[in-house]
Amino acid sequence: MTDGAGGRGGEWAEAFLEMMAVERAAARNTLTAYTRDLDDARGFLAGRGRDLSDAAAEDVEAYFADLGARGLAPATAARRRAAVRQFYRFVLGEGWRADDPSRRVEAPKKGRPLPKILSREEMDRLIAAAGARDGAQGLRFGCMVELAYASGLRISELTALPLSALARDPAYLIVKGKGGKERLAPLNDAARAAVKAYLEARPKFLPKGQKANPWLFPSRGKEGRLTPRRFAQVLDEAAADAGIDPARVSPHVLRHAFATHLLEGGADLRVVQKLLGHADIATTQIYTHVASDRLAQVVATKHPLAKKR
Repeated sequence: MTDGAGGRGGEWAEAFLEMMAVERAAARNTLTAYTRDLDDARGFLAGRGRDLSDAAAEDVEAYFADLGARGLAPATAARRRAAVRQFYRFVLGEGWRADDPSRRVEAPKKGRPLPKILSREEMDRLIAAAGARDGAQGLRFGCMVELAYASGLRISELTALPLSALARDPAYLIVKGKGGKERLAPLNDAARAAVKAYLEARPKFLPKGQKANPWLFPSRGKEGRLTPRRFAQVLDEAAADAGIDPARVSPHVLRHAFATHLLEGGADLRVVQKLLGHADIATTQIYTHVASDRLAQVVATKHPLAKKR
């Protein structure tokens, strides 16, 4: 997908498709169709000087009308409308827009909704729960959660890590992300320790009869490596064990937590942009709203004067 006006539509569409693949286990054909549908919508919106990220209700309404005017099969037109609606429900739920332009009725203006974010204490509990699984399984999944949180990796990047990337205990990972672009992802001491412990147990996950496997997280499945879907399932189980609602947890939420906690700690927005691999800093600015809103909530609920009111 190419960025049009606004520039964030491609990043948002990527996150939406990742959610469909991991959290809803959408089939490959479904994901391919949704990709085409969102590309089609973006092409139409670009002609109006808009993108998915900044389209108004009138723009989306015009696109829906255009689908009917083109003479498309009714099933195709219906699927494209459904894809756009699902995309905007996802965007609204993540807090990236405060409205849903695919619906003519505007939502009440109650402020920007927060994306699903875990606190630092909740992240500690989640990591502990993932690592508490029996034996080698605990070492593997504890390591994966540590890596995702420490480096802000996308789930597709995490499961595709080659063994060579971490074999020599590096301080940084070189990650190949969207569009084949490489970026540096940091590794803190906790993540490096988790990797070292896991590497001792890694041979237990090699397919039978296979002494060598290129992936950091090998599996006996047909792909030869752990799948995003399996990681998402274990994450749900770890969330429940940690006393966290699984509906609030997903691989993408770990990436949210990475960025938000960095900004809350005073990290520069440009640095976070580089670490996340965002082409447009406007996409990264989503997290400044999250961080500032969370800090405002803390002041409102924890400050002594606030308590006296």
